[in-house]
Amino acid sequence: MQRYKVTLMYDGTAFAGFQRQPNKRTVEGVLTKVVNKMAKNPTPAIGVYGSGRTDAGVHALAQVVHFDLPFNIPAESMRKGLNSLLPMDMEVTHVDLVAADFHARYDVSGKRYLYRMDLGEFRNPFKRNYTGHWKFPIDLAKINTALQDLVGEHDYTSFVASGAQTRTFVRTIYEATCHVDQHNNELIFEFYGNGFMYNQIRIMVGVLVEIGSGTRPVHDVLRLYQVKDRKQAQRTAPAAGLYLKHVYYMGEDPQHPTKLPPHQR
Repeated sequence: MQRYKVTLMYDGTAFAGFQRQPNKRTVEGVLTKVVNKMAKNPTPAIGVYGSGRTDAGVHALAQVVHFDLPFNIPAESMRKGLNSLLPMDMEVTHVDLVAADFHARYDVSGKRYLYRMDLGEFRNPFKRNYTGHWKFPIDLAKINTALQDLVGEHDYTSFVASGAQTRTFVRTIYEATCHVDQHNNELIFEFYGNGFMYNQIRIMVGVLVEIGSGTRPVHDVLRLYQVKDRKQAQRTAPAAGLYLKHVYYMGEDPQHPTKLPPHQR
């Protein structure tokens, strides 16, 4: 068996998320069908395993999956073959032949996400699938001050939606930044950490734009750590603005080389 590590991008607009679901179009479902078609539909079917889930409407610039084939196809031929069969809203950017013990999910050491928030006065119909929207004045200095409260190891209970399948809400955020893209009139957030939970980034962005608009104290994040109450974070930014930017594996980032512990996956 040859194991393949595949990096792909996708427009999440028309997907019901990454994870396969009955009678719904998902990234995992579409990719699994294509991989099995390339392998001439073997029995049992070939499984595809992702680095993690993305929700409905969330995009990926570099999602990572792995699968095994009972025969060897060169990496570049695999990339071209997959792209010839995938729909227009998915594209494989890289394929690696990897060791049999590589796992796209369990070997992750960190993930980087970005969030785009349109600042126009009116909601732009041409951006609605690719950005959030915030029409109120923003103080970028307040947001960047609040971002530093998010960095480090914390219990993010207040920032996780109900339904999160995890045994602990403790995670570590290594970097959190925000800047204004003047050309597109957007706030661009980036978060890099050892793992993120269900809706965590979208909830954090919701809190941050309220801080930037002055409706929350600058250091309200510290209070939210203490209360451990999702209802007090309130707002969840739209899925359309969220992008999985990069998945890190052992050896790719010497500053943060440790895999996410099993109880935090």
